[in-house]
Amino acid sequence: MATLARLSKKALKTLTTQPTLSRPLSTQPTPSIPTDPVKWDYRGQRKIIPLGQWVPKIAVDAYVAPNVVLAGQVTVNDGSSVWSGSVLRGDLNKITIGFCSNVQERCVLHAAWSSPTGLPAETSIERFVTVGAYSLLRSCTIEPECIIGQHSILMEGSLVETNSILEAGSVLPPGRRIPSGELWAGNPARFVRSLSHEEILEIPKLAVAINDLSKSYFSEFLPYSTVYLEVEKLKTSFATAVAAKDGKEEHRLSSVGDTEGEKGCHTKR
Repeated sequence: MATLARLSKKALKTLTTQPTLSRPLSTQPTPSIPTDPVKWDYRGQRKIIPLGQWVPKIAVDAYVAPNVVLAGQVTVNDGSSVWSGSVLRGDLNKITIGFCSNVQERCVLHAAWSSPTGLPAETSIERFVTVGAYSLLRSCTIEPECIIGQHSILMEGSLVETNSILEAGSVLPPGRRIPSGELWAGNPARFVRSLSHEEILEIPKLAVAINDLSKSYFSEFLPYSTVYLEVEKLKTSFATAVAAKDGKEEHRLSSVGDTEGEKGCHTKR
């Protein structure tokens, strides 16, 4: 038993005398990567992506949310609005949002090279059109004063004529046409009934109401292309001011050195 106790004491001593392993990952703070907050501010604004000679065009009084992506041949006309999270990808063909129309949250608009039906392949949304949230539009045409319900899909060459409504969750197959003044729904979309005169009058009122709502959001953001330009102007002016200050300091030091040298020459004489 005595020998066992001595061995255990020796083992404890050797364990206490061995250096402990350092764990820098848990004890030492990770160095922070210096970032320029000014660049991050304007880099986080809405994404306008030019593609070749095509640059997205946004009217002065149109509201485009900061996290919307506009790429290529995209035109957002007067009084229209594109809401948060939407993607308008005009890399293959044109996408046009007409006067006082609105594309609501998380919509995806795309255009193909050509349409299998022979109809125009560009995506055209004319005036006073409401496109519900989470909708997918690809190479389709929506005539004035229409409502597209939420989670709807409009495929290549589909056409929605004026004063029509497509119910939420509907799928309009390629080349399918919704005649004027009708309500369609389903997957695939089918005729449900004709719209009453009162329902037709309410369609542009909804677009105008959403346009009025967008003005309260629009007042919170600067127009596009002013944020980063103002930042660049500030950075340029700051750099110019710093350079001018450095130049004045160097000139002052050189003049002081010249006067001291002249004084030293006079004292020697």
